[in-house]
Amino acid sequence: MSKTMIIGAAILLVLGILLFIKSTKEREENGEWSGSLQWGYLLMLVGAFGLLSVLMSFTAVLLLFVLFTGVAWFIHRRKRKISAQPDDNHFTDYMSGFFPIILVVFILRTFVAEPFQIPSSSMRPGLIPGDFILVNKFAYGIRLPILNNVLIPVHKVERGDVMVFNYPRDTRVNYIKRVIGLPGDVITYKDRTLTINGKVVNDIDEQKIYSYQEQVPNLGKIMIQAQQQTEQLGNKGIEVLKMPQQPAVILEGVHSDFPNREMCSYYPDSSGFSCTVPAGQYFMMGDNRDNSEDSRYWGFVDDKLVVGKAFLIWLNLGDMKRIGTKIQ
Repeated sequence: MSKTMIIGAAILLVLGILLFIKSTKEREENGEWSGSLQWGYLLMLVGAFGLLSVLMSFTAVLLLFVLFTGVAWFIHRRKRKISAQPDDNHFTDYMSGFFPIILVVFILRTFVAEPFQIPSSSMRPGLIPGDFILVNKFAYGIRLPILNNVLIPVHKVERGDVMVFNYPRDTRVNYIKRVIGLPGDVITYKDRTLTINGKVVNDIDEQKIYSYQEQVPNLGKIMIQAQQQTEQLGNKGIEVLKMPQQPAVILEGVHSDFPNREMCSYYPDSSGFSCTVPAGQYFMMGDNRDNSEDSRYWGFVDDKLVVGKAFLIWLNLGDMKRIGTKIQ
């Protein structure tokens, strides 16, 4: 979460507290609580949600709110069973109303599908900044909330899948890349040629020029040109970009402390790398091969960090034609 959003959440929380303090705590003539009291509770909830999201994952915050509002709902229901009169406790009466909504959001987001926005150009040409995508949360099995262990297996991760996962260096951040290496695979990327277990991943069509604008710090927007090709990755034909003018790996950007770092070796001339994927982990790369911060820089993705499989673009305000595009 950005500093601006944190400040915004803190302001909402303070405003909510002030409204709560100044509001009347008695029902109005129409039987409803005062507007200032209701707005106070709402702003406090939103502000607290935002601030807690700094300390823990979004799923963990949702679960906490499900439990919190669930207790209020349970107390409210018991009071209604004992007495036919309206609940005279503004806290349990108002908070219980949030429980069904938050519970439904939690179930859908945790077990069914979750929306994400593409923030960078690392997955061009297939996915571009501004794409809003949907992720299938049960594609790789029903997982326990928070712990993220597979409870009920469904399908295995396949090479070539576009996967959303928690960034290993900060699990509160979600990344999207393509699965290139499965456990036990040897991945080599040398002179812009990808090799998996000694077998070259071949280009299956002619090279094309792909141009796009990129926001670069201190330089503003610049035009970037790349070579677009289709690779045969397993049974999938995927579109990738390659940039001959760029090194295959920027050695200064490689973290030296990621787990199983010894499983990767890098060519000293920046022409490539080779990694052996450990058990229970995956090697991820962006389709924009030479403009992607991926496993070559920060290491492997543990299965416990898997969020789900990206399958659909559901919105792009800058290009409505992309709506409904299936993610390959």
